[in-house]
Amino acid sequence: MKEFNNRQQLQQYIKLHNIESIFNEQLLPFLALYHFDQGERVCSQGEESNHLYILVKGKVKISTTSVEGKTLILSFKKPLEIIGDIEYVQRTEILNTVEAVSAVIMIGVHHQWLNKYAKEDANFLQFLLGIISQKFYIKSNTMSFNLMYSVEVRLASYLLSISFDDNDPLFQQKISTSSLPDAANLIGTSYRHLNRVLQKFCADGLVERSKGSLVIKDRNALYMLGNGNIYE
Repeated sequence: MKEFNNRQQLQQYIKLHNIESIFNEQLLPFLALYHFDQGERVCSQGEESNHLYILVKGKVKISTTSVEGKTLILSFKKPLEIIGDIEYVQRTEILNTVEAVSAVIMIGVHHQWLNKYAKEDANFLQFLLGIISQKFYIKSNTMSFNLMYSVEVRLASYLLSISFDDNDPLFQQKISTSSLPDAANLIGTSYRHLNRVLQKFCADGLVERSKGSLVIKDRNALYMLGNGNIYE
């Protein structure tokens, strides 16, 4: 993570996402931009929460780990999204692990400044309410995804989400085959079953194994198979 204090770029992101009304004049000086490299963790489940982040560029992956140690993907998020909102409101530890899928830029602010300048600000609180309500709606459907959709649909959606960023047409990530056991856990299936499905995808020309990586060959076909993309 790198923090940089570029006020002009900060204002550009605020204006780009139409969130000028969210931050009052007292809070603005305490906002900063944070850059996370591809694959870098923004926060980890169980850690202390002391910052609230607003995703303004890139894509992140959100996952949770059960008490048995099983990891399950919850969703992929693109701008505009808040990281740490529930933790800020409830004063809890980090609920889920958040990882940068592509290079990510976030607006961040420490809880102490939110408590001092925004905890009674109607515009800020209304924004938080809208985001949190949407998250609870998504969470209520998340577990049903793994019951309603086949492994083929879940894997197609996962491959699309991890490999592409609609806001960055030049971004296309190859997927290391060494990460497939983790992918199996994330979509809620066995590594053996995931390999069988991948073999079918390769036979159908959807993906290709090449030098220890998976390469997407037919994005549109994966999109159709993935029912649009259940994780986004």
